[in-house]
Amino acid sequence: MITRLLVANRGEIARRVFRTCRELGIDTVAVFSSADEGMPFVRDADQAVHLPGNTPAETYLRGDLVIAAALAAGADAIHPGYGFLSENAAFARAVVDAGLTWVGPAPESIESMGSKIESKKLMSSAGVPVLGSLTADSATEADLPLLVKASAGGGGRGMRIVRSLGELAGEIDKAASEAASAFGDGTVFVEPYIQTGRHIEVQIVGTADGAIVFGERDCSVQRRHQKVIEEAPAPALRDATRKALHDAARLAAEAIDYRGAGTVEFLYDVAKDRFYFLEMNTRLQVEHPVTEAVYGVDLVALQIAVAEGRSLADVTVGEPQGHAIEVRLYAEDPANGYQPQSGAITRFELPGVVSEFETVRHGIRLDSGVGAGDEIGTFYDAMIAKVIAFAPTREQALRQLAGSLAKAELHGLKTNRDLLVNLLRSSTVVDATMDTTWLDGADLAVLGAPVGGADAIPLSGFSAAVALAERARLDAPVQSRIPAGFRNVVSQPQVTTFLIGDDELAVGWYGGRSFRSADVDGVVVVAAGPDAVTLEHGGVRRTFAVSVVGDHVDVESSLGHVALTRKPRFVDPSTQVAAGSLLAPMPGSVVAVHAAVGDAVTEGQPLLVMEAMKMQHTIAAPYAGVVTELDVTVGQQVEAGAVLAIVESDSTDSEEEN
Repeated sequence: MITRLLVANRGEIARRVFRTCRELGIDTVAVFSSADEGMPFVRDADQAVHLPGNTPAETYLRGDLVIAAALAAGADAIHPGYGFLSENAAFARAVVDAGLTWVGPAPESIESMGSKIESKKLMSSAGVPVLGSLTADSATEADLPLLVKASAGGGGRGMRIVRSLGELAGEIDKAASEAASAFGDGTVFVEPYIQTGRHIEVQIVGTADGAIVFGERDCSVQRRHQKVIEEAPAPALRDATRKALHDAARLAAEAIDYRGAGTVEFLYDVAKDRFYFLEMNTRLQVEHPVTEAVYGVDLVALQIAVAEGRSLADVTVGEPQGHAIEVRLYAEDPANGYQPQSGAITRFELPGVVSEFETVRHGIRLDSGVGAGDEIGTFYDAMIAKVIAFAPTREQALRQLAGSLAKAELHGLKTNRDLLVNLLRSSTVVDATMDTTWLDGADLAVLGAPVGGADAIPLSGFSAAVALAERARLDAPVQSRIPAGFRNVVSQPQVTTFLIGDDELAVGWYGGRSFRSADVDGVVVVAAGPDAVTLEHGGVRRTFAVSVVGDHVDVESSLGHVALTRKPRFVDPSTQVAAGSLLAPMPGSVVAVHAAVGDAVTEGQPLLVMEAMKMQHTIAAPYAGVVTELDVTVGQQVEAGAVLAIVESDSTDSEEEN
């Protein structure tokens, strides 16, 4: 019997495992990096052990330190969560050798599935359908497009789509570099790329009596090969195909005598109604809550039961009940290449939540590792939360999840919230016609637009200007509290200037005894205060809640959330940068420098590579020219907005004097 369990992980998955442990009466131990010291998962644990350092390589990937922490805290078991060391056979073996219980499959099972190259060979021998493997030398034009994948790992890291043979060698090098950074193993392989495929995965729990199948999930909505929406059961799937997928997953698990929770992933070719083995994840999946909802099961509890050697012969699997859909809420900017964001979350409120980390009834389940006041840093994944809707039907689950997200109050940094709402309401998702490449060609400016439509920004901007004016009036000395913007003779509107991202929003307004908009016709200010403004426009009355933290102004209404930044009236000259400056898009480290001062470069030529949140980002020349400054080196940490290099353009504009 396990009495005290250490989770060798962080964030929401650590909190998720702790929740089941509390139900089972098991004491819990957290390990935490210096950057994570104040995070909720540390407070959730009964005990916590500090791992000095910030990066994964210094902390959560140091198996020796994790085991030492378990022994120091008197733990008798380790649960790896997902990511980090969860599929590291050497770590699993070291845990067992230390006399601790490993809550996961045997190290031999991890090894057999740890290499995607070797696992495909093994599955092929077991009769599970697989895609053929290629190499840079054997691939031909007829094989295009191709997919380069990391052999050890997942989550889209170390993965590249190649549509030209001339690009293959370079993309293999990039994928290998990213894989080595993320997983400590730069091995990659090449296979044909199915462009109209759906990603279907089957949840299994392996026992001494065979593998138990808990249905399947559809994870086809992906960006950069990372899942965005997951649901169970998979929609628009023939019953015969569904059964064949379950049988193939059971065959895969039993071929390696698999014990514990795991997922067998398949690529389903819609056009041919055929599926192929992709990989087996020998751990719990991020999207496990949707399976827990429709089957009424606690997968973490089953993991612990298997690790303790208990029989699951009495576990029965009926038909799935209802439908569950999960989205991954990220701190990222979809319209800017899904660029990860970092910073403090100043407000996080999600309506309709009936449970956290467990499914108790129909409604919204929230699995989150952060809350208001917590930081999204640059050392780890940028996921804020998993939001799960469980309802009697798929249509209801889609509606409920989209509605809850649309009304969420999430302030402090840019997120993919609007993208998720629009995806859940799109005809592609509603009709279940999505595939793994759908988002690659989607118009993100449309999909990521504010959910309130065209009126959201002008009305929210006007409300923010009115609230700020009221705030300034109330902050003034009593004898000076005349109406904001009061003029004896009105000659022109007051102007409050905001930034929305990099775009400027100038809001014109007239003050005095009542406010009027200079930009939007027919707006009536019904009520005005420092925190809320009620407007009537087109016969519709709405209240806009205005939250101000420093220069950041967040406006919430039935039109959705609009994040604004007050632009200063006077700009500090020292903050200006020279033309041609290449700025760091986010905090991170420089991992490669491909140019030097004096080099002539072409438009789009890679100059530097940055790494942040376990992903690599190439900084390219904006136009043809010469590198005149480059002051960063490999390994250097840089802040967002730091000047990395300056490229002076080849072309100069000149004016002829008349």
